[in-house]
Amino acid sequence: MKLLRPGAARAGRGSVGNHGGEEEEEDDEGAVGNGSHRQRIGITLGDPRGIGPEVVSAALRNQRVAALADYVVVGPAEWETPPGVVLDSVGSWASPGAATSLGHGGLRESDEAVEAAAGALSAAAVERGIELALQGEIDGLVTAPISKRALAAAGYLHSGHTELLQERTGVPDVTMIMAAEETPLGGPLRLALLTVHVPLRDVPDLLTRERIVRRTRIAVEALRGWWGIERPRICFAGLNPHASEEGRFGDEEERVLEPAAAEVAQDRMVSVLGVVPADTAFRRGLDDEVDLVVTPYHDVGLAVIKTLARDSGVNVTAGLPFPRTAPDHGTAFDIAGRGIADPGATIAALKLCVRFCERVRVEAAVSSSMGMR
Repeated sequence: MKLLRPGAARAGRGSVGNHGGEEEEEDDEGAVGNGSHRQRIGITLGDPRGIGPEVVSAALRNQRVAALADYVVVGPAEWETPPGVVLDSVGSWASPGAATSLGHGGLRESDEAVEAAAGALSAAAVERGIELALQGEIDGLVTAPISKRALAAAGYLHSGHTELLQERTGVPDVTMIMAAEETPLGGPLRLALLTVHVPLRDVPDLLTRERIVRRTRIAVEALRGWWGIERPRICFAGLNPHASEEGRFGDEEERVLEPAAAEVAQDRMVSVLGVVPADTAFRRGLDDEVDLVVTPYHDVGLAVIKTLARDSGVNVTAGLPFPRTAPDHGTAFDIAGRGIADPGATIAALKLCVRFCERVRVEAAVSSSMGMR
């Protein structure tokens, strides 16, 4: 499949949410992409029934965001393309009724056929985005939300984007990082998750020393290679209350977390603060004591970042051969198509992806220059 050229892109008339339109002046501090080389960013639209299509449209109609990079949007043919944006269609989204039209809600009780169709189209877009990135046709990938239920209905065993990206790129492991580069209490705040979409009862058994070290090192490399933090400062959030308080409330800290932290600290280019109680660990990030908090399970980290950065949190998949970011929210079927979805997190994901891609490009140029000497 060949990409449509920019001249063939269709101008869209889609609804713009309550933020991010062309007339809005968006703070562009910290964003990269205004150099001589423009990055090319792929964007998948996510579940066609959710808010993905409208928040992507709103983000790309923001003049400052549009100026950061060239964009290739991967999704249904019906999506109304903003001026200058390339649409790479992966098929058509049938519209049997208002409840299942593109970007106009998806009733959770909808029949299995609709779920399967939405899941198949969502997954096809992600797979196409991965293909474009691996072929070098795009520099990075931003993904709008998908429905895990729809993905399963379409026959995919993956529990989400992260697992699908890992398998399709062939990397041995990845680490999910949740990032808010700005928060109301200071910031930035960045969290690396040691476990993701698993039942809470399974977490203690999954927290092996080997997993903790491997996923932490993947996150550290992302801090270096994508964020440009040469000597990352990290801490580990405890699993148990008060980090077990010397074994009174569990032994995972002493048995696995502390030995793993010590092993990571053998890298002299990493500053490891140690294992700290989870109820104070995130304050370390907000107070600029650490660049990353390594968290043992999903909700202990996401509850914090979604509270502090509801409309600006970004999901980063570390360990891939290309930068991938996503807004830190779901499909929001209940408000899709009403024009009220906030594109703030999508804008943040786009800015961060551009920043990462620019960093990768500069580092590659430096390495190439040194290799020629």
